[in-house]
Amino acid sequence: NVGLLKALTPEENTQCQHGLYFQDGQRRVDYVLTYPVKKPGGGRSCRHSGRDEQTVNGHEDHKAFRREEFEGKLRDMGLELEKDEDAKIPGVGFVKIHAPWNILCREAELMKLKMPTKKVYEVKQSSGVMEKISSLVSKALEPLHPHVEELHFNLSQFYGKKWTLVIYISHINTCLCFVSAGITSLLGSGVYTAAYPLHDVNTDDCFLQLLYEEWANYGVFYKYQPIGLVRKYFGEKIGLYFAWLGLYTQMLIPASLVGVIVFLYGCATVDDNIPSMEICHPKNNITMCPLCDRVCSYWKLSTACGTARASHLFDNPATVFFSIFMALWAAMFMEHWKRRQMRLNYEWDLTGFEDEEVSGDHPRAEYEFRVMQKSMCKDQKSQHKVEKLTFQDRLPAYMTNIVMMLLMIGVTFAIVFGVILYRISTKAALHMSSNPITRNHVQLTVKTTAAIINLVVILILDEVYGAVARWLTVLEVPKTDKSFEERLIFKTFILKFFNAFTPIIYIAFFRGRLVGRPGSYLYVFESYRMEECTHGGCLMELCIQLSITMLGKQLIQNNLFEIGVPKLKKLIRYVRSKQGTFQEEERQKKLMRYETDHFLEPFAGLTPEYMEMIIQFGFVTLFVASFPLAPLFALLNNIIEIRLDAKKFVAELRRPVAARAKDIGIWYNILRGVAKVAVIINAFVISFTSDFIPRMVYQYMYSPDGSMHGFVNHTLSYFNVSHFQDGKETMDPLQLGYPVEICRYKDYREPPWSATPYEISKEFWAVLAVRLAFVIVFQNVVLLMNDIVDWLIPDIPKDISLQMHKEKILLVDLFMKEEQGKVHILESRVTTGGKEKCSRSNNNNNCTMAHPRSGLNNNSTKSF
Repeated sequence: NVGLLKALTPEENTQCQHGLYFQDGQRRVDYVLTYPVKKPGGGRSCRHSGRDEQTVNGHEDHKAFRREEFEGKLRDMGLELEKDEDAKIPGVGFVKIHAPWNILCREAELMKLKMPTKKVYEVKQSSGVMEKISSLVSKALEPLHPHVEELHFNLSQFYGKKWTLVIYISHINTCLCFVSAGITSLLGSGVYTAAYPLHDVNTDDCFLQLLYEEWANYGVFYKYQPIGLVRKYFGEKIGLYFAWLGLYTQMLIPASLVGVIVFLYGCATVDDNIPSMEICHPKNNITMCPLCDRVCSYWKLSTACGTARASHLFDNPATVFFSIFMALWAAMFMEHWKRRQMRLNYEWDLTGFEDEEVSGDHPRAEYEFRVMQKSMCKDQKSQHKVEKLTFQDRLPAYMTNIVMMLLMIGVTFAIVFGVILYRISTKAALHMSSNPITRNHVQLTVKTTAAIINLVVILILDEVYGAVARWLTVLEVPKTDKSFEERLIFKTFILKFFNAFTPIIYIAFFRGRLVGRPGSYLYVFESYRMEECTHGGCLMELCIQLSITMLGKQLIQNNLFEIGVPKLKKLIRYVRSKQGTFQEEERQKKLMRYETDHFLEPFAGLTPEYMEMIIQFGFVTLFVASFPLAPLFALLNNIIEIRLDAKKFVAELRRPVAARAKDIGIWYNILRGVAKVAVIINAFVISFTSDFIPRMVYQYMYSPDGSMHGFVNHTLSYFNVSHFQDGKETMDPLQLGYPVEICRYKDYREPPWSATPYEISKEFWAVLAVRLAFVIVFQNVVLLMNDIVDWLIPDIPKDISLQMHKEKILLVDLFMKEEQGKVHILESRVTTGGKEKCSRSNNNNNCTMAHPRSGLNNNSTKSF
């Protein structure tokens, strides 16, 4: 089995040229349909009744009839078909489709495909210095470009669209008696089991070999992608995805460098940080209140020295600068992508292309089937013809969507709440442990295990939510494929966004704020005390959660699943095909190309690829103030991701159906939305999660010498231990070796000896006012800077704009010359026609040319 599987790998398949042509060796196989073939003389169980056998045979006969009907329609459209039911894969028949040249030309006219007729005019640099600089940069970057030449550009580009035209024709719905049997519905009903174009192997252009060597190869990770070649082989839609992914990865390089610098700044200044120095000072004898009821005891603040020093690595003044930088980085990335997209549109001749030109307006087979069902019901009551589904028809599906979406989001909240209870109960249990090592590492143990649990739940729910989103979208019965895809993307993104970021949002904005105070804590179910943040704040815990979730999703979900799942499915298809029963001599026979591609994984669309990158973009931008190393981890992941996706498309997947597109669709709007939300979230993280604002308020309002000395003592309130509620005090009050009368806790409250004990102090309101002011100022300043960046950077590159302007001038000149030529010829014919009348006997029409003064009649205009 292992030897045969190895024979099915793309490396071995590149040596096989069989199956690329019809039996005549002249007509190329452009597209393949597969269908189940019943073994002749197959054994039948005597237990099966005659009625069951008749039912099965009836279903098979109906499928065969639908296949013949559909294939007949394809032949009527001009396509040429050839069947192969004697393949080496038992139980599978193949229909090979070839599109003749005249059919391609006809469909190319309908699809408005264009071919270049002359070289592109180069826009010369106006300055000699700029030209030299550009030449030097090009030479320096030359080793980073793939070794790909323009192979037979004009003809190969048109041939690259060939199977696009074939699938366009085969997607046209064939009207049967009661069912709209387009290829999609035929695949869904089991009439056909698969439909795919073939990978080009050992052709004159060697596209697949070039892609494998210069793109789907980890050894060329440092090179640019051959986007033009990707687009020629897979189509514009997939080409745009890899162009966007490549640009995103390039833009992560400066963000990673700045993030590393910010992190190193925190490492370099940790020994000079006055608050952490005060906490770690050996003479510090501040006694803190217990972290939990009964089993926890009083503790010294100096024991939080390690946490305080680690928090400074991510909670320092440089993180504010980094948050502003990342907000501007996101704006620059969006603008840069618009320019890159416009350049690709021009180079790929998509500037005048609209999505509706190909398939955007064609109704889906499922939609037409629902309309037909409704029409049949209406015909029994009235003669009114039903042409579309109304809002009332879709209302039950819409209500189901709303209820299920809210239910799934509620499930996410419930799981987060369950993890909260786990942390609270586990912390109390570990504090009761007799092992001193366990008691000393309670916080780290609870944080790490809870983050891992969150990661596992996120990975599981991601798969569940993806299936739920698709089911809900199918219920809506969208009219077009574009509408179906956009609705599916929106639902999937909402569910997966909440799934990935709800635990992080809880830690950032809610944990430690709904606690209460000693003597008056808030409880869940009257027994679980709400968890607090450590003295270093929740920023360190937020960093731990972010790092584990981000790295876990990238390593496990994005990479391991993408490598392992396709290979596992390929193995399952191999086992189901019963290839293991072949004799040894049969195993040595090489499969046909269309048989080899049958074992590859079907292409499921670009939604999963975009989705994982959009979620990663959220990790990079939304909470970057607490995790400056996120861009670096994203960069390292994407360097592997590009080559992993490339290898998957070239070697693991069936060749996707090429689709034209001029942009990345709804994903751009989602990116813009995430970038806008990131500004607001980072403003709140800096204001409310970090200690940046309390430090600034203390330094400029309360510090006696304008320094940070005394900041720790300023943020701690006093509590009289005699005011503990009955049954909530610690069981070991003498753990420190002396009785404790006053303990401290982190909050801005009045001391017990004041006139209003334990009430919120004026310092709290001062800090809150500055926090809210910072959020407003930060948000508006950064958004204004984003708008300035958007205004300063034009959407269309200057050279492309000049080239388009020059082409318009050339086009106008061409039209003017043609019109002048027509007018000249017309005037000469009119002058001649004023003297005599011509009769065109071969067409049985008389062409009467009038005198110039009498004008032109309609016949003369049409004939000319």
